[in-house]
Parts: sequence; structure tokens; C-alpha cells
Amino acid sequence: MKVYSFPRGGISFEDPTAPSAAESRTAFLPGLSVIPLMQYSGVRAAPVVSVGDFVKEGMLVGRGRGPGQANVHATVPGRVVKTVSWKTSGGYTNEALVIRLEGAFEKLGKKEKPFSWRNMSPADIRRSIGEYGLVEMEGAGRPLEDIFAAFQPGSGPLTMVIRCVFDDPWLAADRVLCRERLKEVVEGGAIAARAAKASRLLFAVSRQEAALGEAFLLEARNWALPASVVLTGSRYPQRNRRELELVLRNYEKKEGLSLGDFFILGPASLTAVYDAVKFQKPVLDRYVAVGGSAVKNPQVLKVRIGSRIGDVFEECGGFIGKPEKIAIGSPLLGWSLADLYEPVVKTSFAVFALRENGGKPDGQPGGKPGREHRCIGCGECRTVCPVGLDPEDLYKRIGGAGNRKGPSTLRRVAECHGCGCCELICPSMLPLSSVISNAAREKH
Repeated sequence: MKVYSFPRGGISFEDPTAPSAAESRTAFLPGLSVIPLMQYSGVRAAPVVSVGDFVKEGMLVGRGRGPGQANVHATVPGRVVKTVSWKTSGGYTNEALVIRLEGAFEKLGKKEKPFSWRNMSPADIRRSIGEYGLVEMEGAGRPLEDIFAAFQPGSGPLTMVIRCVFDDPWLAADRVLCRERLKEVVEGGAIAARAAKASRLLFAVSRQEAALGEAFLLEARNWALPASVVLTGSRYPQRNRRELELVLRNYEKKEGLSLGDFFILGPASLTAVYDAVKFQKPVLDRYVAVGGSAVKNPQVLKVRIGSRIGDVFEECGGFIGKPEKIAIGSPLLGWSLADLYEPVVKTSFAVFALRENGGKPDGQPGGKPGREHRCIGCGECRTVCPVGLDPEDLYKRIGGAGNRKGPSTLRRVAECHGCGCCELICPSMLPLSSVISNAAREKH
């Protein structure tokens, strides 16, 4: 089968400190859960419970109040003992309810009766997704209800893309999820396709996971939608929307298809759709890749939302010495934690702790002790940019003397989608992507 890749730039990214994608283990239930009222890209939900109240597993505790907001639910039964707030590394303030574990579980360990969704209208499915506070469980965590609303019925064909592109070893949790809950991923895709009125399922799968693609196709026979597999390259940032769409359009042309718009979701989002629509439950837990050079026993854990990051590291044997950097996400684009008491949220696909290596993965370009140095003009950043930018020149124009942010510079800055390849490859450890991305945000 032909492999489709984006045409230029990118890097082959490996990290021996990432956990194995062979299997998952269920983490212990947290004695104290920290449930943030903002677990997505938007304004925080309005609390509907108070300190002293008893809450049930899956109970609504924060209500989204409009577009860009999502409902928040308790992930364990117990009593709300206090509220807390903290300033994140991104500079905004988050608030959370702290729940002490008490009482019986409503869903954990109970046999659940599935709900038949086949006769539900697309509008009813979307309402259910909104009610249970589902968000895109990758990236910024946009509410799924808003994403569905962006697709207008009757505007042309729409293809439901199940994105299982693994260009980053820190996507180990998604790889395990695809294997352990393959049927749920596919059925979640069929449910999402119905909600969006998509006419086709398309599985975008990394070339090294060809067997997974075949298993997806076999399971997709249970659903009355045409389905196919596209094998993609595994060079980072293949899973980015721009690079993935380049591949899908090339596939569309080669196969003589008419795919229309793409509705792209990952496996974690689709299993959440499955659980919400078929079993009427919110996101209670998620698969998380836990590792890094400072972690004793890296592994993929199934973790309750609201578990504190410090407790998650303890599940993996704790630290080997004092970590220099602790962050959520991949080392490529992760954001630093302000405190180990910060919790796992719906978008936390990975957490890592690194020893003294400049905050970058061991063995990677730039991943060595030290601080940033003067640019040596090697041109490596230009070689790896998938958009064809000159990060060195833009960095000097934006951050250098005179701050030359002319119209042509700002136009080029706007083309950057922040993949971070230039910054990772830079031997002088310059914050190229960070500076350019910040300039792009300031422009808007």
C-alpha cells in the first residue's frame, strides 16, 4: 500500500525515555481529586456545587455557559472539601474543586447497559456530547459541540477522519488505546460521523501501524459507511492538521475520490464520544503516557481525571534524582507545570520529568546541558521547517535589535503553525519557535 507523506521539512523524532506502547496499567484511585473548572480552551465553567456538598461519580459540578465552554463532572464520589486556584505557567488563573473520595461508585465496576444510538438524530447525539462535556482530547481541548456546529449540513461531502498518526513517541497512550479499545474507537467514529452527517470513514494510520489499519477496516464493516485506510509517513509533524490535510488531498487525487471537508478526531476523543452516547457518562479517566529521564519506571497509565500529577509520578516509582523540568504533553510542545498538585485533565495525553538536559529529550538535537548561544548560521532550522520559512531570519527580525516587524515579516510569521521543529533542531538552543509563535499570537 502506498505511503503518503508531506513534501518537505519535519524531523524523525525518537525518545528512549518515553514509555512503551505495549500495554497500559490502571492507576490507583486518588484519595483527593482536583477537578478544574476549565479543562479546555475557553472561559471556566460555573460551579453548581459548594464546599461541603456530597457529589456522585459522573455528577455535573460545573456548567458551561455558551460557545467555547464545556460542562465539568466529578470523576469520583465524595465530598467537596475546598476550592483552590493557581496561576498556570501560561499566565492564566485556573480554579478547581477538591473532592475527598467517599461513598459508592455509580459506574466503576458496575455492568452498564448500552444505549442504542442508531435511531438517534444527529442533533440528539450532539446534545448528548454537549451534556457530558466532551472536548477534543488533543491540543487546546475545544468543546466537541462547537466543532460539530462548524460543519453546516448540505454544504457538500464530509469525511470523518480517525487520526491515528504516531509521529511522536509520546503519543504512546493513543497507540495503546487504539489496541485495547479498537472496537470503541471505530464505533465512536461511526457515532461522530452520524452526528456530523459525514458520508465516509477514513482511517489515517502511520506506516508502521499498517496492521492496525487493517484491524480498523475489519471492524468498520459493522457500520453502514464506506471506509478506507490511508498510510501516512511518521515524520513529525505529520499529525498536524496542515500536514495531514496535504496527505489526504494527495490520497483523494490519486484515488479519484471526492472527500469534501475533513472532520478530524483522535482515538481518545472518539472513545469519549462512544462512552458518552452509548453509556451516558462523561470523561472519567484517560490514558496518559508517563515518563522522562527523571522517572524511574515510565509506563502508560489509565488515570482518573483530577488525579494530581505528583501522585501519577509516584505510580511510576517516583523520580531518579531531582528533575529539572516537569511538564504536560510531549517534550516537543509541552507546557511546564507550576506545581505537582496540578491535576490530570481531559487533554493530558502525557506527562514527563526531565533531568539536566536543557528541557529537551535525551539524545535529540539540542538536548544537551547548557543555555542558548549566538546563532551560528548553520541553516538547520530552514531545512526542517515544513512550511518553508526561514526561522533564523524571522527570529532575528522579531527579537533582534530594531525589532523589524514589517508587513512582510508579519505575513511570514502568520504562516508558522508552531510545530517546534526549528527549536528542537537548533544546536544553539535558540527559542526560535516560541518567539515566532508568540509574534503570530500578538498579530491576532
